[in-house]
Amino acid sequence: MSQQGLTLDYSRILSNSVGTTHGLTSAELDGAGRRVMETVATIERERKDGRHRYRDLPDDAAMLRGIRTAIKPRANAFENLVVLGIGGSALGNIALQTALNPPYYNSLPTTRRGGPRLFVVDNVDPVQVASLLEVLGPRLRKTLFNVITKSGETAETAAQFLIVRKLLRDKLGDRALRRNLLVTTDAHSGTMREIVDAEGWETLAVPEGVGGRFSVLSAVGLFSAGMCGINIGKLLSGAREMGKRCAQRTLKRNPAAMLALLLHAYYVRGKRLHVMMPYSHQLKDLADWYRQLWAESLGKCTARDGTPVVVGPTPIKALGATDQHSQVQLYREGPNDKVFIFLEVERFKKDVRIPRVAGTPASLKYLQGTSLARLLTAEKRATEFALVRSGRPCLTIRFPQINEEHVGAFIMLWEAATTIAGYLLEIDPYDQPAVQMGKDYTYALMGKDGFAAQRREIDTFASRGRKSSV
Repeated sequence: MSQQGLTLDYSRILSNSVGTTHGLTSAELDGAGRRVMETVATIERERKDGRHRYRDLPDDAAMLRGIRTAIKPRANAFENLVVLGIGGSALGNIALQTALNPPYYNSLPTTRRGGPRLFVVDNVDPVQVASLLEVLGPRLRKTLFNVITKSGETAETAAQFLIVRKLLRDKLGDRALRRNLLVTTDAHSGTMREIVDAEGWETLAVPEGVGGRFSVLSAVGLFSAGMCGINIGKLLSGAREMGKRCAQRTLKRNPAAMLALLLHAYYVRGKRLHVMMPYSHQLKDLADWYRQLWAESLGKCTARDGTPVVVGPTPIKALGATDQHSQVQLYREGPNDKVFIFLEVERFKKDVRIPRVAGTPASLKYLQGTSLARLLTAEKRATEFALVRSGRPCLTIRFPQINEEHVGAFIMLWEAATTIAGYLLEIDPYDQPAVQMGKDYTYALMGKDGFAAQRREIDTFASRGRKSSV
């Protein structure tokens, strides 16, 4: 990649760094590269037929205009913005906020925030939801709820919506439903589309052909980002530039192809745990977003041709330097079945100097006069070196700085790499059939019509285990 953008450093996975037993050779890269670039060519042909729609989002000018139009009258009208969603309807919103707004954003005075306080309710934990509603109660009129659901039938978001709809109606009247509620849903069909059309509410569209975990660069993630002062145009610009790189037909100019190749090569070797370890608090929730993307896209039991398979790397989240003190013991001396993906920042937006103070013990004087940024970077480099010395392969994705362009590029990099990796594993990276069974049994337990057989199954299952508890 260019020196002005993200850098993918894979020198610490090569055999001359990590050793011949656990390192990849240049010959292996060259051999695998041919297949990977054939895969890239296939994907680019399919894009011309309308597939891989997420790749086109950065160029969707109409989408961007629609989001900005929705933001404009609301940006200064609300003190609180509450996103109701789960999975791909929530993780991207959280990741953008953590990466691009100050830590403790919600605690800052209004004059120092870029917009309303943001709360993302990504679960149905009753204590969490009840506590938030108590906090918002006195300022309910100044609170905007953004409901994000493609179909409207996801139980968690549907339950949240029903609670909020009644709350607004009871406390503020029917007119508040138009003012204090904005729904992001399918443009044409689904339960939620039926509701909003009947009520005449304004909506934003979940883009057609884009699954939830690939949707952060659409209205799903960009509305809340724009409301909170993040430059969504620059986010899309960074993603657009990375998208061009991900279409390159030369391996060493295509970072997504290289990333997919390396992780797939290690997957075949048996290193099927992929640990993402940001050395930045700002990037920690991008690691959460990556976990859903990688796990839900690549964990499959059916190949694209319909034959049975069992494939899927396991994504793991760590945080530097925190998890040096909770996980690295395992990573250095436990099973050598992992690839480590460090996220490193070259220039932090802020730094804190470590002062020189008289009487400092000799054992701590090495810290005086330096800074926390230098210490955190040293921690990353030292941990990487220790892992490599133990024969553990390491990649680094390096951010020149954390800004909208580089975060947009990071998102597009991983989305494109996920598609390529799925094709290398010969599975469909866009479906998620295994998720549906849990949904169906939830419907059964909650008494939804049409799920009586599932209710009988689960009741039988539960009865067998009643005598096996302690």
